[in-house]
Amino acid sequence: MTGDPEPISAQARRALEQELADLRDERRVVAGTLRESSASAGDQADQADQLRRADQLGRLDRRIEDITERLREAATAGPAPTDVVGVGSTVTVRFPDGETETLRIGEVAEALDQTLVTADSPLGRALLGRRPGDTVRYHTPDGPTRAVLVSIGEPPAP
Repeated sequence: MTGDPEPISAQARRALEQELADLRDERRVVAGTLRESSASAGDQADQADQLRRADQLGRLDRRIEDITERLREAATAGPAPTDVVGVGSTVTVRFPDGETETLRIGEVAEALDQTLVTADSPLGRALLGRRPGDTVRYHTPDGPTRAVLVSIGEPPAP
């Protein structure tokens, strides 16, 4: 992989933008309750609750920062790579039983999309940076397995 910004699909962008809006709303609520509780001195239980909310605020801030950076980088990303597998690639893989499937490598899972493999799934991680002809090994709930990367891009003609 080149280290360049990875492309992002319109659907993935919308999902990240929605998550970002939800996180910002949640952050406002948590920050508001943190300010309210710090105004009134309380017992140890109140202090523990305040620490928990401060930790939650930190987690929210980190995720907001990650998503904001990802969206900023994606705005300058070019098309999906065609020489090696990257986020946004369409790939055809052959499994040990001989079955061949065409899949998309995405960043965010999309409901009911059976052709999407997320980049952080075992198969997705195994395919990233690979070239046609490479055999990848990955783990499934049934144990280790492998697949052969047949092509990158639209599936080959039958």
